[in-house]
Amino acid sequence: MPVTIPAEREQSAPVAHAGTAALPVLPFVHPDRHEPAPSALAAGMPFDPTGIWAYSIDAWQRSVLFWDVLRKRANIMLEHEEAGMPPVLTFQYEMLLDARRFERPANYALLRITTAGTEHADACVDDSKPPVIIMDPRAGHGPGIGGFKRESEIGIALHEGFPVYFVSFFPAPSPHQRLVDVLHAMHHFVDEVIARHPGKRPVLYGNCQAGWAAMLVAIHCRAPVGPIVLNGSPLSYWAGESGANPMRLAGGLLGGSWLTHFVGDLGDGRFDGAWLVQNFETLKPEAAIWDKYANLYLEVDREEERFLEFERWWNAWYRFSREEMVEIVDHLFIGNELEQGTLDLGDEVKIDLRSLKSPLVIFASYGDNITPPHQALAWLKAVYKTTDALKEAGQRIVFLTDPHVGHLGIFVSASVARLEHRAILENLDEVANLAPGLYEMKISNPTNDPDCRKPQYSVAFEERRVEDLAFDNSRKAFERVRQLSQANEALYSNFVSPWVQAMATPWSAEALRWLHPMRTSRYLLSEKFLPWMHVVARLADEVRSKRMPVSPDNPMRSAERTLSKQTETAIEIVREARDSAQERLFRRLYSH
Repeated sequence: MPVTIPAEREQSAPVAHAGTAALPVLPFVHPDRHEPAPSALAAGMPFDPTGIWAYSIDAWQRSVLFWDVLRKRANIMLEHEEAGMPPVLTFQYEMLLDARRFERPANYALLRITTAGTEHADACVDDSKPPVIIMDPRAGHGPGIGGFKRESEIGIALHEGFPVYFVSFFPAPSPHQRLVDVLHAMHHFVDEVIARHPGKRPVLYGNCQAGWAAMLVAIHCRAPVGPIVLNGSPLSYWAGESGANPMRLAGGLLGGSWLTHFVGDLGDGRFDGAWLVQNFETLKPEAAIWDKYANLYLEVDREEERFLEFERWWNAWYRFSREEMVEIVDHLFIGNELEQGTLDLGDEVKIDLRSLKSPLVIFASYGDNITPPHQALAWLKAVYKTTDALKEAGQRIVFLTDPHVGHLGIFVSASVARLEHRAILENLDEVANLAPGLYEMKISNPTNDPDCRKPQYSVAFEERRVEDLAFDNSRKAFERVRQLSQANEALYSNFVSPWVQAMATPWSAEALRWLHPMRTSRYLLSEKFLPWMHVVARLADEVRSKRMPVSPDNPMRSAERTLSKQTETAIEIVREARDSAQERLFRRLYSH
């Protein structure tokens, strides 16, 4: 597949020349005349040594502050690790249940949100509203993305008067923890919330990977639950747009789940979540590896606090049990068994999405390259086949899509998603009262104010047809991947895994964990490991007291931004070529 450059990139190509021209130019003196050549003066940018000197001081100061911020990040990471990596919630809470003490232990806990800043949650609660249980994804990071800002899901739900509970988890799994153990723990949590709010069915909020967990809990709960809200949650793992969602191809290109098993063996029975986060960063390196740091350097004065706040969550990597991680990869990502109705977690826990009776709200975004709308919605057509089948099942499913917001923005509730989350919560009763069928939720907000209230914005539910969901995927190719994975996993489990497990020790596993490149690239910038970072800290204190920022319209500052954008575009082109090559290789291997 040839690499194509989008139209907007073609239009912006001349920026390279504009950025070059923006640099200060030394006046050229003709040997026969004693006046500068007209080109420099005509450009309106004569040589300005004062501007160059001011920029040089500013660039040097920003460099010192940049490295000092990375030093602070390293210290925050180490301090968070020493504290046991608690949830990065900005809200106070009390722990109600610790699933590590259950008969079937799992590293999960049920928290009740008690305070937001100086405001007690009980003072905000409307007794007529049902409780909301927010489940964060366990996909390598720790818990808290649903509540690490006041404007996040927890804050919005509290502001709307809902009692809020949060499903958290601990850094290390219980020994030999499996998915069915997590499911039993979730059942206990929902039962506890129902007991605290008699007569009210709790609303389940599932973020990303917690979405399928919310679905499983709702299907098998002893008491009925209320609406389920799935935010960026993949339920159809084979779906995706060709050339745009390469992560779904990883199982085939790596030969199946054996590699996951191998990494779990090296970890002495534990799979390090840093590997998953590394996959997220390499998925779109122009943003995660370049733009994040370039933006910090270019705007270090105003970006420091935001950068460190986010990195505290992004760099807290939790672990899975080997058994649990292999099950997730085998049954969900490679097997796609949830969509196909063949998922069996053991203990006679059968999963059939058609048995779900709770109203469903699905929030997806076309700006989300981790869980695109394809993976959030394609399962509907596979499970219900037709609109009539959906109606006969008595199910109400509402979906809404955003064209721009990214994966994490869905949970953090940035300026766009903030309105959508509040609109979902405010219209749950309307969702429950809809006639069975499939609907698209349309939000009209003429003011463009994300914090506006009704009637400044309005919501409409427009009926849609299951048959019109056109999310195609090469099912035969992914079925071949599943067969190959089973064969490779059987070979590895029987002939290699026993030897790897015999050699792995707690000491070797811990050494590998701390030598992971995701960790070393962070914590080695702490003065605890590099003594010269003490010098950076002292210099940064001096710089902050004598900061001399240059004017934003300085030509060299403009050149910096142009160079950064060009570098980002170059990385994006390489990434697109990589993704296209992977797509072609996958088709050659499995589409025949």
